[in-house]
Amino acid sequence: MLTYLFEYLEKQYQFPGASLFGFLTFRAAMAILFSLGVATVYGKRIILFLQKQQIGETIRDLGLEGQKQKAGTPTMGGLIIIIATLIPVLLFAKLGNIYIILLIMTMLWMGIIGFVDDYIKIFKKNKEGLKGRFKILGQVVLGLVVGATLYFHPQVTMREHSQTPMTENITMAEVRGADIKSTKTTVPFSKNNELDYSSFISWMGEGAVSYSWLIFIPVIILIVTAVSNGANLTDGIDGLAAGTSAIIVITLGIFAWVSGNIIFSDYLDIMYIFGVEELVVFITAFAGALVGFLWYNAFPAQVFMGDTGSLTIGGVIAVIAIIIRKELLIPILCGIFFAESISVILQVGYFKYSKKKYGEGKRIFRMAPLHHHYQKKGYHESKIVTRFWIVGILLAIITIVTLKVR
Repeated sequence: MLTYLFEYLEKQYQFPGASLFGFLTFRAAMAILFSLGVATVYGKRIILFLQKQQIGETIRDLGLEGQKQKAGTPTMGGLIIIIATLIPVLLFAKLGNIYIILLIMTMLWMGIIGFVDDYIKIFKKNKEGLKGRFKILGQVVLGLVVGATLYFHPQVTMREHSQTPMTENITMAEVRGADIKSTKTTVPFSKNNELDYSSFISWMGEGAVSYSWLIFIPVIILIVTAVSNGANLTDGIDGLAAGTSAIIVITLGIFAWVSGNIIFSDYLDIMYIFGVEELVVFITAFAGALVGFLWYNAFPAQVFMGDTGSLTIGGVIAVIAIIIRKELLIPILCGIFFAESISVILQVGYFKYSKKKYGEGKRIFRMAPLHHHYQKKGYHESKIVTRFWIVGILLAIITIVTLKVR
């Protein structure tokens, strides 16, 4: 909103300082400062409100050290993340950008699903919360909307790299190349570093390419569902989900910035996606909100994010990665989410298999998700969280390196 206001003031009245809002870096810096301020200053007020309304976490006895002391800690703290992200985005982002619209919609949609889940757990005294099939349905609907928008919306385009060298006699438009609709994405550690989803059905003939949405949209649905559930499973101990997500989001911010910059995308020989640079404002606001929330969520936690936060975080991360065409890097970048999800799948699968074969269920881990396994081994949760953060940073570095390792 402020962006449009100051653009008008600069154009009509030459208002001093108004031109600053034309710079992406300035708006991104303001977004992270505002989100940090909202999360830390008003976060405390939200926590006090949650305490007053007796919106506290119900803890199941899993035999973990320090677990009982967490009973009654305010939950639904994901509201802090959502509010602290949306306020600076509404103030500093260009709201006409289709990618910003998609991310605002994603945050609100997943926030509502998570809120309903937490509401049922707390006020209806149902520990299971929202039935799993309704959660999955909500994620599938989001994936369907995101996939269809990215495939069919006219503003969603890429620009072909022109072979014309950048010189004083060549215009920027000539260097950028033509706008094209494409289902290309980035593939790590491959020669051309790109994959076109349409290639999976191109063997059916030239006309088949126009039906590549039959491949593209289901893949988007799968990614949105997997990442949002992975983030949900990671939210099990103080500061783990928020800290890990902040690392992931900052890395995606780097990708968004270089993908939306004609010079750096040309230098790195990666996709130039027109308009995607505006995501940097959303991402910095989101990262600031996560770090601000971590102020209260670090051990010992004063508030839990609940499904209101974890499902929202996962959904937003998935959609950002899809928009900047880096969704196939998610197994590396979101390796913590991936490991947590796989540990649960392996644990449940092997337990059922061994029970059927031997008559007694056996376990691979002492407890799943993976962070609980280390708790059972006697590690303090602060040490577990710190080491998971370190692994997350290493995975983020590896993900960035894949830009040039082909």
